[in-house]
Amino acid sequence: MHSEKYIYCLEGVSDVDNPRPTAILPALENLAFQYGITNIYKTCDTIEGLEESLSLLLYEDRNFKDYSILYLVFDGEGNRIELDDYYYTLEEIAEFFEGKLTGKIIHFANLMRLDLDEEGAQYFLDVTGAKAISGYSKRVPVLSTVLDNIYFALCQEYDDVITLVETLYEKQYGLCTTMGFLLYY
Repeated sequence: MHSEKYIYCLEGVSDVDNPRPTAILPALENLAFQYGITNIYKTCDTIEGLEESLSLLLYEDRNFKDYSILYLVFDGEGNRIELDDYYYTLEEIAEFFEGKLTGKIIHFANLMRLDLDEEGAQYFLDVTGAKAISGYSKRVPVLSTVLDNIYFALCQEYDDVITLVETLYEKQYGLCTTMGFLLYY
């Protein structure tokens, strides 16, 4: 029996003081209802907001160890997330998280195309201590929440990332290949 793996979702928005509905919150609610997976949803509109949200999680949330998936929903391109009209590289993000994500899976929604090579992925994993980094390599006109939810549900069943990815591809081969699902560990 595996322990439940909670999800911490952080979404980049244009203005946290003027919230607009996005597809992420209903998808997370569905994840909780359909699969029983506990998750927290936060928004940020600046790099300071991102740092504050993650610092609260890392240093003040007593249940941080239970959050094994960090779900990042940010616009971006070429391994850079966009926040407040500025692009932050995965290397910059890795340095911010230096040594703080041991054993965690970092998953990017398909709003940012993940275009890592083995060396870039290994750098991110080595610097952060993360168990894996995952996301999508292809641009498609739909949000990845359907496949994300299946992936998160499978994360509850499988600790081994190879078995996890193999099972995901077995269950959703068409979606995985169309969207270019990737996982580096």
